Amino acid sequence: MRVLQVDSGREWRGGQNQVRLLCRELAGRAEVENHLLTAAGSVLAVRARAAGAAVVETSWRAGLSPTAFLALRRAVARLRPEVVHAHDSHALSLALWLRRARPRLVPAPYAVIAHRRVHLHVKPGSGWHRADRVIAVSQGVERMLVEDGLPERAVVVIPDGVDPDEIRTAARSVSDIRRRLGLPDAAPLAVNAGALGEDKDQCTLVRAAARARSRAPDLHWVIAGEGPLRAALDAEIRALGVGDIVHLAGYVDPVDALIAEARVFVMSSRDEGFGSVVLHAQVLGVPVVSTAAGGLTELVPADRLTPLGDPGALAAKVVDALEHPSPTALDPRFTAKSMAQSVLAQYRLFV
Repeated sequence: MRVLQVDSGREWRGGQNQVRLLCRELAGRAEVENHLLTAAGSVLAVRARAAGAAVVETSWRAGLSPTAFLALRRAVARLRPEVVHAHDSHALSLALWLRRARPRLVPAPYAVIAHRRVHLHVKPGSGWHRADRVIAVSQGVERMLVEDGLPERAVVVIPDGVDPDEIRTAARSVSDIRRRLGLPDAAPLAVNAGALGEDKDQCTLVRAAARARSRAPDLHWVIAGEGPLRAALDAEIRALGVGDIVHLAGYVDPVDALIAEARVFVMSSRDEGFGSVVLHAQVLGVPVVSTAAGGLTELVPADRLTPLGDPGALAAKVVDALEHPSPTALDPRFTAKSMAQSVLAQYRLFV
């Protein structure tokens, strides 16, 4: 079968890593002729090619880029995919526009499969309603899609997956992560990793650090990531006087080396489609505390979940996990191999 993956590739987050892992798994299967169309020079393009994927690169600066549309048209004409798998809303729009233009612009029809990774509502009449299949990364995302009018038969849940061996190798690759980040050698760490944005709500994490200080004065909180909330987080840290124990580490690569140093991994999200970074902590044997946001409730035990936006509850759970650690082993369903097998089964339905 012939498959074309499409991702705008304008950032590197968990979703793009899932595209890389999917392409890597499909590269080893003789039955699939798989290509990836993405932004030229992007992290996704570089890492997917290193993973064995056949990558088609194009300029993709704006979300609905005319250049990307023309590149998609050329790729479809040349590769004749039976399935176009769109991994973000912009990729989905371009794939649907091109298909609608057939037969004037493309030689043959193709099925459109769309991947939904965020726990957000979709607008009536949007492209998500016109895809042949929508893959939801969690039951929470599936429920929201059905609530927004997608027929249940059009949505299938396929959780994200990780490669445990890859994570363990990355965790061992940097031995001086504490020195690089200026962290005390013996201090216990509570680590958060994610883009600094409203959906991740690291402001609640900073407030939790202030609340937890009296019970765990030696605990340091490390937030790995960049994003639009950086200035607001800096201001909150100064206002609460926790600059000595809360560290904005910026982009950390490999982040697994930092997670491996943690005594607790913390998610403070308000919205979360799945939260695949939690799987990294589970592989590394690090206890996880999380808000009950979206798909996180499907990964984290109920006794380690807290309400959204509640710094007091988050602080209490983190200190409890520090004092009574209970890591959760990785569920075999959440591996890259399992994810790819499930996606491939969906492709077969349209070929």
